[in-house]
Amino acid sequence: MIDLYTWSTPNGRKISIALEEMGLPYEVHAVNIGKDEQFEPGFLAISPNNKIPAIVDRDNGQSVFESGAILMYLGDKTGLFYPAEAKARVRVNEWLMWQMSAVGPMLGRAHYFLKYNPGKAPFAEDWFSAEARRIYGVLDKLLADQAHMCGGYSIADIATFPWIARHEWQRIDLNEFPNVKRWYLGIAARPAVQKGYAVPKPETIPLPA
Repeated sequence: MIDLYTWSTPNGRKISIALEEMGLPYEVHAVNIGKDEQFEPGFLAISPNNKIPAIVDRDNGQSVFESGAILMYLGDKTGLFYPAEAKARVRVNEWLMWQMSAVGPMLGRAHYFLKYNPGKAPFAEDWFSAEARRIYGVLDKLLADQAHMCGGYSIADIATFPWIARHEWQRIDLNEFPNVKRWYLGIAARPAVQKGYAVPKPETIPLPA
């Protein structure tokens, strides 16, 4: 049994999707970041950076924070979506780190300026809009000749998908990135993804026109 501490954000959804895909039993503990519950002492004992998601594995008492680290941990625990072969694992690690260092931070800032504070900082809006398009371009090129980011479906895809699910927040039209759109629709159709996306509260995956 895994205790999952999460909220309905892209980073949180990575882990609920992974748990569903891996078939691991888990109990959800909603951490409402709108009410600053991430600063409560009990949660800080698990996630000292006061960020969701975090997990506790009841099998061994191991706690893990940071979504990328959690995905690697769960992949090792189950042997699913995280290859053991060295070269294949390096490739998954590369694109997982790309999600952690580029996709999440840059698209998150695009949300801040483009969705929540439009018109307040035109330079920042232009900069992060351009960076969002650059990131989508990288992903579109990667997917030009393969179904998933690293060949087979992996934790890199699971990590990236919830951020692309907010393409409207980033003012991105997926029709301009056909390989990304194909990949996105394929993952969105997976039952485990649909179930994991609706944690900790019901929400439907947005589909492009």
